[in-house]
Formats: sequence, structure tokens, C-alpha cells
Amino acid sequence: MSKPFSRSEALGSRVMFAAMQALEQSGGRLRSREVAAQVAQQLDLDDWAQEIIESNGLPRWRMYLHFFSVDSVKAGFLSKEKGVWQITASGANALRNGAEGYFRAAQAGYRAWRKEQVPTDSDSPVDSAEAEAVLPPEERFKLIQSETDAALSAELLERLKGCDPGFFESVVIQLLLKMGYGGSRAEAGQAVGRSGDGGIDGVIAEDRLGLDSIYVQAKRWQGSVGEPPLRDFLGALVSRGATKGVFITTGLFTDAAQQFARRSPQHKVVLIDGPRLAELMIQHDLGVSVAATYQLKRIDSDFFSED
Repeated sequence: MSKPFSRSEALGSRVMFAAMQALEQSGGRLRSREVAAQVAQQLDLDDWAQEIIESNGLPRWRMYLHFFSVDSVKAGFLSKEKGVWQITASGANALRNGAEGYFRAAQAGYRAWRKEQVPTDSDSPVDSAEAEAVLPPEERFKLIQSETDAALSAELLERLKGCDPGFFESVVIQLLLKMGYGGSRAEAGQAVGRSGDGGIDGVIAEDRLGLDSIYVQAKRWQGSVGEPPLRDFLGALVSRGATKGVFITTGLFTDAAQQFARRSPQHKVVLIDGPRLAELMIQHDLGVSVAATYQLKRIDSDFFSED
């Protein structure tokens, strides 16, 4: 027997089912704002669902629409590109299971994708509701944080893959600055540009004094990056007399690419794939904002000391 939905899941289920129905009834494609408008028209949303979340200015149901849509994307029920949502054939079939059945199928699809992209320890209780229920509060909070960050990472990558090259370049610049590289935003903008020089997208100072330079390759890829692009990148470093480089992609690196990057003792090439890129953006608060803050309190033993 399936575990009953929480209040948030129940709202997410209604919102996503209405959104997918709207897509199906509108020829399969709608802009995201049009999806939201139709959901608002279809559903009778109570005060709790319409409560504005202070951190982002969105009503709760609208925030859930974006949050839970990640499950549908990873389950293969929904695709997103440049602000346009499109229902897939499998998504249309999943709608026949009703709101609850659809939502559970999307969640199952997301969990399957996450196991492939973010492998966990085989003894981890993340996917076991029974094990999670007996964990101490501190560990349960860690699990919730892990699940939330995984969903946020997936959404970040979807957004990055759908953005234009200029915006992606801007994201790379801002991330490098937040990580402590380069000097000012203006200097970084001059350093990281579309040089188109044999596999080099740009160069940025390793530190604020500019004592050394790091050469950058930033590419939006849907699939895996193999050895050939890395070979071109290393060749470009050699031609420039450079020893340090960073290859950033929204995709993944093949084993051959990773091995190739480690084979040259004279060059330090750091590979940043999609999951790592999303992790760094979350870590450095780039493209994300705090939705809520919770405090975990415990007994103050000193207060009860009678000495």
C-alpha cells in the first residue's frame, strides 16, 4: 500500500496533473507562464496554496509547479526548452493513471534517474521510508537537504541547457568570480570571452593579482564529452604555453576523457561536469535563493545543571 501524500505532495500532485492536462489539451506545447495561467484557472486553490513565499515572491502552488516539474522531466513525461514546456507520449499515457498515479510515476522516474546520476552508498537509507522513519532528527534533516539539493541541481541543469550561449558564458564568469578567481566583474568579462582560439573560450586570472592565468572551455552539451574535445583543449593550452585549464560542461565526461585529462603531468586540467557545475552554483549561491530556513534545537544541558 502506498504511503499517503503529505500536504505538500498532495498540492504538487494536483498542480502537476492540471499542468500536464493543460499541455495535452493545448496541442502539447505551451510557454511556462501559459501553463501556470491555465493551472490557476483549473484549480480551486485555498489560502495555503496561494500563500506568498516571502523569499521568492511566488505563491506556494507556483513554486511547487516548478519544483515538482523536475520529476516529470526526469521521468521522461515532460521536456523543457527555452521556456516552452512540451508533454511527451509517455507523459500523455501516464495521465491515464489519474492525478495520484501520475505523480507517483513521475516520482519513481526521478528516483531512477537520480540513482544513475548521483550514486549513493548501497547502505544509505535515502530511498527507504522505513529506515528514514527511525533516524534521529539530525540525520533526517540531512536526508531532506540531500533530496532537495538533488532536485535543485536537476532544475539548474535544465535551465542551463536551455539558455543561450551568451548567458551560459555569463554564468561561468559569475561562478569563477564567486569562487575567488579574477579581479572585478569587468575584468572577468574581458578575460572570458568568445576568443574562438583553437578550443579556448577564454582566459581568467587565477588570483586577483593576475600572477597566473587559467584557460577556460565552457560548453553546453546534452550528452557525454569524449576524449577528442579534451585533446583539442590540451593542444590549445600547449600552443599558448599554458599549463592550467578548466573544461566546464552541462553534460558528463566519459571515462576516456577523464583518463586523458589525468595523463599529462605538465598540464593541470580540471573537469567540471553538469552535476558538479550545479553543485558549485548551489554552494556559491549563484542562480539560487534561500526559500526557507529551519532551526534544529536540542536540550541545553548547562541550563539544567544545578551546580
